[in-house]
Amino acid sequence: MPPRRAISGRSQEPRQRLTEELRRLRLQKGDSLRQLGEALGWDWSLFGKMEKGQTLGSPEVAEALDHYYGTPGLLLALWELAAANPSQFKEQYRRYMALEAEAVSLWHYGVSILPGMLQTEGYAHEVLAASGTKGSELMQQVEARTGRRELLVGEDAPPFRTVLSEAVLCMSLADTEQWRTQLEDLIEAAERPNITVQVLPYGSGPHGLVSTDVMFLRLSDGRTVAYTENAYQGELIQETASVERLQQAYDAVRDLALSPVESRKFVMRMLEEVPCDPST
Repeated sequence: MPPRRAISGRSQEPRQRLTEELRRLRLQKGDSLRQLGEALGWDWSLFGKMEKGQTLGSPEVAEALDHYYGTPGLLLALWELAAANPSQFKEQYRRYMALEAEAVSLWHYGVSILPGMLQTEGYAHEVLAASGTKGSELMQQVEARTGRRELLVGEDAPPFRTVLSEAVLCMSLADTEQWRTQLEDLIEAAERPNITVQVLPYGSGPHGLVSTDVMFLRLSDGRTVAYTENAYQGELIQETASVERLQQAYDAVRDLALSPVESRKFVMRMLEEVPCDPST
C-alpha cells in the first residue's frame, strides 16, 4: 500500500508543525509579537524564538497559548510531540533549554569551555567534534548551539554574566584562525551592556566549583534554577536549598575573579599570543 499523502500542506515534522501553528494562529488573531507578550506576560522575544524553532518554550507557555487562542489542547499536544521527537538538543537539555529561553537573567561559571551562548561556529564545531559527534548530527548540533547566541541579542536581551576559569582561555583550538576569531568575538561580547565577562586566574586557589560547570537562571516568577554539567551528563537543579548552596559557591568564585576591565585586558593579552596566519 502506498504511503498516505499529506493533504493539509502543513509540515508533518512535530517541531516544524508547532512553529507553523504558532505563527498561523498569531497572524490570524492579528497580534504582533509584542502584543502577544503583553497579553500573556512573557517577554515577546520568547514567542519569536518559538516561531523560528529556536526554542520549544515550555508546556506552561503552550497551555497559555492554547487558552489565549481558544485551541484547547492543540498546541500542548504539538509541544509534547516536538519534545518527544529527536531534536537539535539532546533529551537531557530540553527542559533546561525551555527555561533558558524564559530567563530574565543568567549567570555562569565555566571550567574548561566557553558557554554555548558565546561560542562561535568554528569553536562549537571543534568542541563538538572532539566529543565524538559526526556528520549531519554534528552540523545540526553546531547550528543549535550557535543559535543560542540569539538569546543575548537585542534591546530586550537578558543580562548575562560568565566567570571563566583561566583554563578556558588556555585550551586553544587546533585551528589558530578559528581561535583568534573566538577570542575577538569574546572581547566584543564583553563590550555589550548586557554581558559581563570575568576571568578566574589559576593563582586563585581551590574553590567550591573547581570541577563544575554551572548556569543559573532567574525566571520571571522569581525562582532561580541551576544546571550543572560535565563532559558526560547534565543535571537540572530546582530544589531551593541545593540551588542556594551552588549560589554561595558561585559568589565566592566571583569574588576571586578579575574585574570585568582586568578580564578584558587578560583576554586581549591571550589574543596577542595567537600566531598570525602566515598567508595573510
